[in-house]
Amino acid sequence: MVARGLDGFQITVLTEEAHLPYDRVALSKALLSDVDLTLGEPSMWGTRNVALRTGAKAVRLDTEARVVHAEDGSTHEYDELVLATGSNAARLPIPGAAKSYVYRTLEDVWFLRAEIGRLAETLDRKPRVAVIGGGLLGIEAAAGAQSLGAESVIIDGSPWMMNRQLDEGAGQALGRLIASKGFTVHGGVFPSEILMTELEPGADAAPEPDGGTVTGVLLADGRVIDADLVVVAIGVRPRDELIRAAVDEGAPLEVGPRGGVVIDETCATAVDGVWAIGEVASFGGMCLGLVAPANTMAEIVADRLHGGEATFPGFDTATKLKLSGVDVASFGDAFAKEPGALEIVYADPARGVYQKIVTTDDATTLLGGIFVGDATPYQSLRPLLGRELPAEPGAYLTAAGGGEAPETELPDDAILCSCNSVAAGTLRDAVNACGTCEGKEPVRDVPGLKACTRAGTQCGSCVPMIKKLLEKELQKSGITVSKALCEHFDLSRQELFDKIRILQLTSFEDILARFGTGAGCDICKPTIASILASQHSAYVLDSGRGTLQDTNDRALANMQKDGTYSVVPRIPGGEITPDKLAVIASVAKKYNLYTKITGGQRIDMFGARLEQLPEIWKELIDAGMESGQAYGKSLRTVKSCVGSTWCRYGVLDSVGMAIKLELRYRGLRSPHKLKLGVSGCARECAEARGKDVGVIATSDGWNLYVGGNGGANPAHAQLLAGGLDDETLVKYIDRYFMYYIRTADRLQRTAHWQADLDGGLDHVRQVVVEDSLGIAEELEAAMAAHVENYEDEWAATLKDPDRLRRFRSFVNAPDEPDGSIVHVAERDQIRPASPAEREEIGRVSLGATIPVRSQLEDA
Repeated sequence: MVARGLDGFQITVLTEEAHLPYDRVALSKALLSDVDLTLGEPSMWGTRNVALRTGAKAVRLDTEARVVHAEDGSTHEYDELVLATGSNAARLPIPGAAKSYVYRTLEDVWFLRAEIGRLAETLDRKPRVAVIGGGLLGIEAAAGAQSLGAESVIIDGSPWMMNRQLDEGAGQALGRLIASKGFTVHGGVFPSEILMTELEPGADAAPEPDGGTVTGVLLADGRVIDADLVVVAIGVRPRDELIRAAVDEGAPLEVGPRGGVVIDETCATAVDGVWAIGEVASFGGMCLGLVAPANTMAEIVADRLHGGEATFPGFDTATKLKLSGVDVASFGDAFAKEPGALEIVYADPARGVYQKIVTTDDATTLLGGIFVGDATPYQSLRPLLGRELPAEPGAYLTAAGGGEAPETELPDDAILCSCNSVAAGTLRDAVNACGTCEGKEPVRDVPGLKACTRAGTQCGSCVPMIKKLLEKELQKSGITVSKALCEHFDLSRQELFDKIRILQLTSFEDILARFGTGAGCDICKPTIASILASQHSAYVLDSGRGTLQDTNDRALANMQKDGTYSVVPRIPGGEITPDKLAVIASVAKKYNLYTKITGGQRIDMFGARLEQLPEIWKELIDAGMESGQAYGKSLRTVKSCVGSTWCRYGVLDSVGMAIKLELRYRGLRSPHKLKLGVSGCARECAEARGKDVGVIATSDGWNLYVGGNGGANPAHAQLLAGGLDDETLVKYIDRYFMYYIRTADRLQRTAHWQADLDGGLDHVRQVVVEDSLGIAEELEAAMAAHVENYEDEWAATLKDPDRLRRFRSFVNAPDEPDGSIVHVAERDQIRPASPAEREEIGRVSLGATIPVRSQLEDA
């Protein structure tokens, strides 16, 4: 409605929850960490034409008077009413069911996260979580519990998991994949009771949720599955109590055979002015808990209220499992129910791979498909549903060794984003400025396409196809999709990195002569300096490399806005002795430096002049400290909690691991700064999931998260691997960092690099964990070379008089500091001396705000 314009409309949204409306599809993310799932821009909910009433549960409809009554006593008149009450999680009618929990709202997942954490703290073993239900949500719930350090068991009454989306062959392949992830699955058997300490098998259920402590689940075949927590994920039921109450009061609404309110193809109910969308809407006798048809219904009602004539085409049942390392997708007529349908199948049960394409009997028109273990073809095939395939069906069975799925030019009306019903033509219009975003410039990147069309904003599985379509459209328009580093180098950073590495080039002049033109610029010079530093670990200012560096790298310190510098010694893991603290205090007092404890558990000292830097460094180095590399695009800090050393909740030694990682990766130059965090337990006090690499201790070992960033575009790190020992953890981080350094664009953080890779996190996992490219040993060797050749840049400077000459205030200044130059502090700021002060001193002082010596000498 907002996208179409609200002139003449006033929208009131009633919700019983206390939050802004949020994306329930992404609910599993909230189980693992705090994440904002708000639907739409938050500002939308505060506009003049949209009134959101949270905590206002609708309890009665008066369709004759056109009034909605809320539980808080308020009443709301309407001209048009849209019922979007969704569904409730189904519960089990078995004894002990009151002690089970569901997985439906933010409060549900927040409770489960807290409860698993509580159990982990109170038990002397891993908490046992039993998930009843082997569908999409059940598998995601079990995976989430496992990621939080629990032991997950899945109980499924069906003969194979996801039996509504997968046939038997696909179900068997999925079972092997799930088992390989450490899950125990009890299939083909129903639970008959949830056991508690105060209840014997067969007793009545406890009347209240806290009527006893859960001990396990009794299965119908007599087996008992030990459990501390039981989660039920067996499906949903339409939330239609409001409709049923209205029918009882005489409203001519019709309830569907499986619940919900009956709608026609316009999403209208039997009562004029009342519409229904989503899981509460019954169409063709069915209510489905899927996001794609819900979004389609929403579009249709918005269109109709704006005078359009859109109609509902029927349910899109395509699904894709959002579980790391388990690739599953199903769409269309997956079970080949159409008369004469053909099934082209490749199955490798041992590998957990199953691919099936369903076509018409002449093998030309695509009717559906199932993919388990390798769902790569899904992206290409899903938009072609109901269309003639551009190649033989077998060509899309990539697991059979046929290579990648054939490139396909999608018709304009092909739905590329099924969640939001965005057609390929709509995306093309946005790229070519043909009216999709009226009055706006053509869209030239994937984030712009997402914002303009909403494609790729829900489950995200279509993003690779969006990216390919964008690049093709730009090429058609004669716009070169340039990966050039800058005007002087046609190569991308990745291409340049590889050529420098293979040819073993060590100077900017050689690199420019071979691959570039002109004299270079402030883009290519620092980039090449960083590449050379990451490959050779040599002193960054030698051999002409000083002229390539940014100001901070030239000074080996951070320039502040008043021209002075800040000094940050490394404090590995945040661990420091009282003696070293005393030295820092002494230096700060001696040089009148402002001190600040940083967010990365280090002490920053501000206000040092250029010529003072070596003096300060010497005092710190003599006390056993070194450079913290706070000035370069390199490792900054490894933040840690106190871990098992002191904390009563600590599982592993997070401080020891943080120190080990910081000393290993110190000085590592990269496309952007790097930050790590190590938490000693699932309480996550080190905020590890907000870092480029986050490590969280569990009773099984270390969980490794990658691709988290703070800043203007914060991103939570994602789980790469779990239950790792120390050696494997370090090996995977070595590979991850080196792969990032070799392939990322300049100034690209790990989160954006990871998102831009084809395959995203799954691709990273294949390279880092599975060594799909066969370069694991090479990446490890490159990191080992860095560790072996590391030298503290401050210490290296102090050893060499020629290097020290860079740190003079003026080109002609003597080697020893000139005591006649006086710097006056005023209001805690450094300023040049006044004319009277200069006269008293007897010479002119330029102050510390123009440290030009090194620039002139370099030139």
